[in-house]
Amino acid sequence: MKQTTVLKINKADSVVVCLRPLQKGEIINVDGEDITILQDTPSGHKILIRDTDEGVDIIKYGYPIGHAKVNLKAGEWVNENNLKTNLAGTLEYTYSPVNEDLNIKNENKKFKGYIRKNGEVGTRNEIWIVPTVGCVNGVAEKLVDKLKQETKLEGIDAIHAWHHNYGCSQLSDDHENTRKILRDICLHPNTGGVLVLSLGCENNQPDAFMEMLGDYDKDRIKLLVTQKVKGDEVEEGMKILRDLYSLAKDDKREDVPLSKLRIGLKCGGSDGFSGITANPLVGELSDWLVAQGGTSVLTEVPEMFGAETILMNRCKTPELFNKTVSLINNFKEYFISHGEPVGENPSPGNKAGGISTLEDKALGCTQKCGRAKVNGVLEYGDRLCDDGLNLLSAPGNDLVASTALASAGCQLVLFTTGRGTPFGTFVPTMKISTNSTLFNNKPNWIDFNAGELIEGSDMKDVLNKFIDKVISVASGELVRNEINEYREISIFKNGVTL
Repeated sequence: MKQTTVLKINKADSVVVCLRPLQKGEIINVDGEDITILQDTPSGHKILIRDTDEGVDIIKYGYPIGHAKVNLKAGEWVNENNLKTNLAGTLEYTYSPVNEDLNIKNENKKFKGYIRKNGEVGTRNEIWIVPTVGCVNGVAEKLVDKLKQETKLEGIDAIHAWHHNYGCSQLSDDHENTRKILRDICLHPNTGGVLVLSLGCENNQPDAFMEMLGDYDKDRIKLLVTQKVKGDEVEEGMKILRDLYSLAKDDKREDVPLSKLRIGLKCGGSDGFSGITANPLVGELSDWLVAQGGTSVLTEVPEMFGAETILMNRCKTPELFNKTVSLINNFKEYFISHGEPVGENPSPGNKAGGISTLEDKALGCTQKCGRAKVNGVLEYGDRLCDDGLNLLSAPGNDLVASTALASAGCQLVLFTTGRGTPFGTFVPTMKISTNSTLFNNKPNWIDFNAGELIEGSDMKDVLNKFIDKVISVASGELVRNEINEYREISIFKNGVTL
């Protein structure tokens, strides 16, 4: 993209995006027409380019992002104060499949990963402690500290305990969601050894939980029930961890095809540039990875509202279309069942960055999955079984959604952000900034800058650099959240706590 004052994303749009702050009285030229700016307007925000009456849709990305609350004039700053969402309840949808040949060649590139006994590949070789219940979180942390002191992390990438508040006093779906996410963590290929740490009396009964793991590698996943230990449970835990460490430390990286790579697609702290720079870049990477035989996963279902038909019509089969309809409408019904409006989004930070309605956010958010066909649809807690682009049921919350992506089997998460965030989930969480200001201000948070796309850089050149970066991270290069040791999990909760 060439550096200009404003950007009209789609020829049908009735707004342009400011690429720098604009002052009242400045004149911009759009499609050969001079337009006078009527209010001071921040960078990343929208300027109306044609008079629009109250109730008439305002168009961005070629789609409605809501309607005018009042009569508006060309040159006005369009924001949450004068733009209202069109979203309401559940809808009926018609399958109108879109067939597009992306014509991306397989470059037969590889990354260096850890090949596990079941054929899955990890991008990290870590030892994890997974509590079945929050009551043993303290024991888990103590074990982590002792093992780090003993081993000095020689031969492995990291040691972590994935503590949480649950595993007991939950009912129905909440209880099963907790069990599924903990199961998924235990089976993840980024770990070379897992100690499942139980109390013993919790609802998440240890023997039943171990059965839930299925045909797992019993040399690499071990159980300790602390209530059954006579004496010091920490020393008993250390005996198991020493055995796991002795195996994991000898694991070596090997060249593997990119068809074994699974990436999660997430955005958070979005701004007006998210749908112009970082999300389209990640979308290009997603399409490229799918063409290599790899897998990408899009989640944040509430942030699909307003753009869902684009995804539905890219579904490979009618069955996948029907699953996507359920994915969307079930989440809308979840909102409605709690008495909450379907369009209660974006966040204050999103609005400050230039996103005014949920449709505005969704049309930018969904660009992270590019244009490939949808090849799979997953419920919350499900593990991947289909290559290619998948959709996953999870909320927009950054920690919950990122945990869900990793739990599905993604070995790393690509996380675009315009406002910035330091956190990471239990797999590498690579931050891509939408603008160069954030990249320069927060080098301790951000791993890659997509902001140069509005500073004259060509998408193809930036994509090639981004591909190299992602392969390097998959092959062991640490991202900022790992360097900072900002890593955690969060499990979706909907119901009663006893």
